[in-house]
Amino acid sequence: MKKIKTHIEDLVLIEPNVLEDSRGYFFESFNKQKFHDLGITADFLQDNQSLSQKGVLRGLHFQSPPYSQAKLVRAIHGSILDVAVDIRKDSKTYGEYSSHILSAQNKKMFYIPDGFAHGFLTLENNTIVQYKCSALYNKDAEGGIAWNDPTINIQWGTRDAPVISHKDTIHPSLEDLQAPF
Repeated sequence: MKKIKTHIEDLVLIEPNVLEDSRGYFFESFNKQKFHDLGITADFLQDNQSLSQKGVLRGLHFQSPPYSQAKLVRAIHGSILDVAVDIRKDSKTYGEYSSHILSAQNKKMFYIPDGFAHGFLTLENNTIVQYKCSALYNKDAEGGIAWNDPTINIQWGTRDAPVISHKDTIHPSLEDLQAPF
């Protein structure tokens, strides 16, 4: 397993060791000890999975403390542009984002600790995203920031308007967020 640091401290891409032969492939998508050896010590308690068509944007979501979640995200079918925004008020990279393509083909995973808002744009039809969470979902702790906040200026890489839930159209800007971290 290979750990790839990003320009934002604590955000990490993970490239698994993939064994391929004429039958197909095999890799460990999670091994608690190997992740600990990489410095990722989150205790994952919940797995989530979504299916989306091309052009669906989900996010940018977070949960407030004490229910904040670290996430380990991967695309098990199709591909996504996965995005994490630093919303830790005391961080030197507050308001900055890191984005990466995760796909069934490249098998990369994105580790996002608590203190970040997370979202993704599906790049293919029938994309399945699976992610582990370090805390259970708590409706009263959920929050979000606007996916199109001009101060963050996320480069989603699409000319077409994404398909977004109503809930994701009403999140505040980062400037208006009462940041819980």
